[in-house]
This record gives sequence, structure tokens and C-alpha cells, in this order.
Amino acid sequence: MEKISDMEPALNDKSLAEINEAVETILGRDKVTVTIRDRATGTIVYTYRGNHLMRPASNMKILSGAATLAKLGEKYRFKTQLFMDSTLNHGVLNGNVYVLGQGDPTISEADLTHFAKVLKERGIEKIDGQLVGDDSYFPGDTLPPGVDEEGETHYYGARVSAITMSPNSDFDASTIIVTAIPKNVGEKPTYNVIPDLCGMHITNEAITVASGEENTLEVRRRNGTNQIVILGNLPQEENAKVWVSMQNPTKNTLQLWKGICEREGIEFLQDEVVAAGIVPQKAQLIYTHDSCTVGEIFSIFMKLSNNSIADIFTKTMGKLQYGVGDYETGIRVIKAYLDEQQIEIEDWRFVDGSGLSHGIRLSSNGISKLLFELQKEAYFNIFFDSLPVAGNTDRLIGGTLKDRFLESEYENRIFAKTGYIHEVNTLSGYLTGNSGKQYIFSVMLEGREEGIPFLDSGLKKIIATL
Repeated sequence: MEKISDMEPALNDKSLAEINEAVETILGRDKVTVTIRDRATGTIVYTYRGNHLMRPASNMKILSGAATLAKLGEKYRFKTQLFMDSTLNHGVLNGNVYVLGQGDPTISEADLTHFAKVLKERGIEKIDGQLVGDDSYFPGDTLPPGVDEEGETHYYGARVSAITMSPNSDFDASTIIVTAIPKNVGEKPTYNVIPDLCGMHITNEAITVASGEENTLEVRRRNGTNQIVILGNLPQEENAKVWVSMQNPTKNTLQLWKGICEREGIEFLQDEVVAAGIVPQKAQLIYTHDSCTVGEIFSIFMKLSNNSIADIFTKTMGKLQYGVGDYETGIRVIKAYLDEQQIEIEDWRFVDGSGLSHGIRLSSNGISKLLFELQKEAYFNIFFDSLPVAGNTDRLIGGTLKDRFLESEYENRIFAKTGYIHEVNTLSGYLTGNSGKQYIFSVMLEGREEGIPFLDSGLKKIIATL
């Protein structure tokens, strides 16, 4: 157990020994870092390797989220703008329509339908040109730096583009939802897609098997392509619902919009309609769409641990503060914010805003210090209300903790951000000990394939001692 200058004897020797035993025997002597602070004073009452740098997984969102509330502000809205570069002639636009994106993760099929109606209201019946997406707001590779080959097809590894859309109100940007439905034994399952294939293609090689047989169904996009494959066995009476990432969010979103425009009665006269490009200076602005506010997005982001929103926030901070919407510049803003909060980060390592990368290194002392300092900020209530509530089975309240700490004795006692990447589990936030006293805590555990039972069991022992 480390000796730290700001540690006070708030716990007696017996309590310290019991916590230390729980940490070393349950969590693991060399696998964990733990810090517990008095919530009222911020003083460390217990620390175990508290300055040891470890991978935070989605506890990184505590940092990127707090910086977002401070730097973008709860009232910030993402803008998406439509332009055209030609005049109308008897309902025909002899030129292009441009979409200029700023990373709005909330664009939906309904929004794109409204965009099509805007064109119709301006008298556009036919377009002899292209739908051009300008996603230059976020330059560089759209694939997050922490995504491996396995993760590229999944929602948590979705590409981050300035033009994107989400299939529902969870705002998993740059994804579509594919649901496979069994048929008769030996037949291929059917499937449906929300909102649309968006220019991607599906090959269905799956088979329906009898109820009770093993479900081996897999729905994935082949990396680097627009090809989605459905493979394996799907037992009768079981459905499979999978979020699949887009290969090119800008073009895939515009493919969806093209289909919606056609559905709304707009005809395209060229064969190759969707393209990427830059809005020319001469183009005329015809519509600006504002997203809901950061404050309204924030709870979904934190409760459901949304990686794409974290990285969109990070890139947007870089763009607005320094004029470059990339990871490196966004991280620069986050580091400056932590400096303002007087968090010691000299040895910390940053890669992205979501925590997906295994290259990030933070300390439990530092995370818990930030959680203390946040209580002084005007935006703290938004931050606190966004934290998953342990054991609350409502997914929009319990979030990623809805299936943990289900015993009634923990009801409304743990409000914390979870984190998981391979062999890493983290949990940091606020708790009430058995004494009724409130604490701030941060636990980072690594080196275990299934770490949640160890983390939760250890924390329960700690809560019983506090």
C-alpha cells in the first residue's frame, strides 16, 4: 500500500487491513490499482498502487466527457448543412447537392427524410449531378486507432466521420442493425435491416436449425469492404440482432439519403450519384440542421458507453479549439483541461477519447482526483446524472451497470463509469459505504479474461468495510 502525503487517517487500522486483504486476495496483488477518497474533502483514505499507470478502457470517457462539458458546453449543437452549386431550370438542378458535416452522431432516417423534403420544397424534382459529402471537418483515417481486425465490423469499432447517421436513439453512429429471423429447419433465415443497407450488400449463408441446437450465427462486415455476410446456424425460436459498422460512413449515409430522395419523388439523372468532395465557395447554402444538444446526448453517451460519440466529442473539441478535428488535437484539449483541474498527467499516455486503445495509461489517483474536482463545476449534475446506477435494470438508468450489484443492499449506492477492453475491467465513480459515508473510488483491473466477478466481489468487500 502506497504512502501518499494527502492521505489522512480517516479509516482505522482494522478497516485498512480488511480493505488491503480484499484488494490483494480478490483483485490480485499485481493486477490492480485502487484509490478511495473522502467525497467531501477529496483526501485519499486508501490507495493501492494508486500512481501505477494502467489501461483505463472506457474510464477514459470520464476525462473526454468532462472536457466536453467544459469546452463544448451542454448547449452545443452539431450542424449539418446542405448546399447547391447551380440554379434550377424547370425543376431540374443541373449541378450538385452538397452535404457539409460536423460529426452529428444523431442524424436519423427521419432527419434525412426531412433533408429530402427541403429539396422538394425548393422545387427540385430532378438532379443532373451528384450528392457530394464534405467530411473534411474530421481529416485523416476514419478508423479509430484502437480497433483491431475483429473489432472493425462491430459498433464499438465503428468509423468516425464528419458525415454519419445512427439507426436508432442509442446513437451508435456509423452502424446499421441487421436482424436474422429463423425459417423452417434447413432453410436460410430471413433478415431485415434498419434503416437500410446504405449501399452495402448482404450474402446470406446461414441455416435454420432445430430449437435447442447451438446458436452459431454470425453477422459481420468483411473488413475493408461493403460486403456483409450472415454465417452459421440459427435455432428456431431465436432471433439474432447485430449492429454492423459502415465501411465508409460518408458515402454509406449518402447512399441512404439517395434512396430516401427517390422515395420522396426526386429523380437522379446520372448513374454515379454519391461522391466525396469539398463544398465550393460559390455554392449556395439552402438548409442548416441543428442536432439536439450535448446535454441531451450526454446521458446516452455515458450510460451506454458510446465509443463513437466519445471520439466525435474529442475531434470536435480539437476542431473548435485549434482548427484541426483529429485525435491528436482533441487530446491536446483534454490534456489542457486536466491541467486546469490540477491533475498530474505528466506520465499519462493518451490515444483516443473512448478508451478503446490499449495504448492509453492513466492512474486511479488521477481519475479519482478529477471525480472530486468535478463536483465544483456548474456542469457536475449533468455529469453525475449520466453515470450508470448499479443494479438499476432500466438500461437508460443502470446503463452498463444494470446487471451488476443487483442485491437490494446496493440500491442507489454506486454511481460509476464502467470500462472494458480485452483483459481489462475498470470502474470509477461515487459510492456510499456501509457507514453511510460517501466516497469517490477508482479501480482498474487487468490480466483477467473475465474480470467483472473479481472487481465486483472486491468492491463489495470494500463497501462493507467503509
